[in-house]
Amino acid sequence: MYGISRDTVQSHQKFASKYHLNMPLLSDPDGTVCDTYGVLKEKNMYGKVSVGIERTTYVIDQSGKIAEIFHKVKVDGHAEAVLDVVKRIAGV
Repeated sequence: MYGISRDTVQSHQKFASKYHLNMPLLSDPDGTVCDTYGVLKEKNMYGKVSVGIERTTYVIDQSGKIAEIFHKVKVDGHAEAVLDVVKRIAGV
């Protein structure tokens, strides 16, 4: 499992430390990976248009194929939904 965003490595280190994360957080400062996965979206907040990341989870199976995509991720219930997909893929 990996997390990726356009934040800096230093920012990721602080975040992981603060929340006691034990998964790698990858930095994509120029947005190349985010663009490849199609998660860079135009956002409009209070009339200001910018490009940002739409929180998205990709579950990738053992063969390296995308098995499931969760768009516009919200915290509540997300971990359980992802776990259900992983169990289904693993045949558990």
